[in-house]
Amino acid sequence: MPGDDVLYPPAQYSPLWLLLVFAVLLLAVGIAALVALLTRPRRLEAQPEVDRPAVLTQLRVEYLEGIDDIERRVRAGQLDARRAHAELSRLMRAFVNEYSGLEAPVLTLQDLVAQGVHPALIDALGRFTYPSLFRRGAPVDPMLGAQAARQVVQTWH
Repeated sequence: MPGDDVLYPPAQYSPLWLLLVFAVLLLAVGIAALVALLTRPRRLEAQPEVDRPAVLTQLRVEYLEGIDDIERRVRAGQLDARRAHAELSRLMRAFVNEYSGLEAPVLTLQDLVAQGVHPALIDALGRFTYPSLFRRGAPVDPMLGAQAARQVVQTWH
């Protein structure tokens, strides 16, 4: 009414809306906590101390047997020189990976040099494996590559 000086209060929201807002916020916090809990790294259980020299000795025995097997297959004519060098490379890199954790199977020679790995591995790959696999012409004698692979396995620290 035009002459009324009565003030009317603003429209009020129902208290249920306030409860709904708090419920949505609580749900969002709960989901965030659940995601954080499920995606965090798991704690490793205490593992017994590993006898590294015994592990290294066992690995050496296994990988030296693998080198002997490659040599035997080359002598029997079951492997050509290029394939023998590829298998020797795979074997040496697997040994380094298994013992030290360095992902040698996927690293190039240049990457291995940059990582500062044992010189025996660099020498074996650089002098025997890479020329035999990537150079045109006759590959290097696989028996020399096997000797170099043995040197890697025996001298790895």
